Amino acid sequence: MPEISTDDVVALRKATGAGMMDAKRALADAGGDVDKAKDLLRERGLADARKRSTRVTTQGAIGHYLHIQADRPVIGVLVELAAETDFVAKSPEFQQAARDLAMHVAAARPRWVRREEVPEGLLAHEREVIAAQARHEGKPDKVVEKIVEGRLRVFYEEHVLYDQPFVNPEKFQGTVGEMVNGLAGSMGENIQVRRFARIGVGEPID
Repeated sequence: MPEISTDDVVALRKATGAGMMDAKRALADAGGDVDKAKDLLRERGLADARKRSTRVTTQGAIGHYLHIQADRPVIGVLVELAAETDFVAKSPEFQQAARDLAMHVAAARPRWVRREEVPEGLLAHEREVIAAQARHEGKPDKVVEKIVEGRLRVFYEEHVLYDQPFVNPEKFQGTVGEMVNGLAGSMGENIQVRRFARIGVGEPID
């Protein structure tokens, strides 16, 4: 099997709009041939995710999850997973995805769905703190910006739903964003997490 480089995966992802894991699988299945990989992604309905993302989602489902401890619920989650049609929203695969996402939110405790939702003021503060930490560690100024970007990626993975690795790798290996994009591709619709709510007994209120 030919070696699949990260650059090849990123390039294929940008060209097709498919998720990173889907692009990597397609390249592996195509023996490293980019054109064949593009065809595979189209056949699997995983290409052109960016075109789908502009289509209106007025249907969907509410996924829910209760974590029980000592015979009482201690964490409750609701997730709104949106789709274009009622037909897709009622499908078993879609309903299961909504439940899986609620379970993920219960375990991973994201604060936002997408990076764009993180307040600019908070991001600016994080950048300042990370840069100050790097300089305090003796890092030269020319690499501080790279360190800031790298640690911000970790911040996103910790707090942004779409950037978080899905909590059950036996079901899906990749980020939540890639999982949702894969579902959208397989069903041929624009599918998105619109919002979520998580309540944990005794946890701080944001």
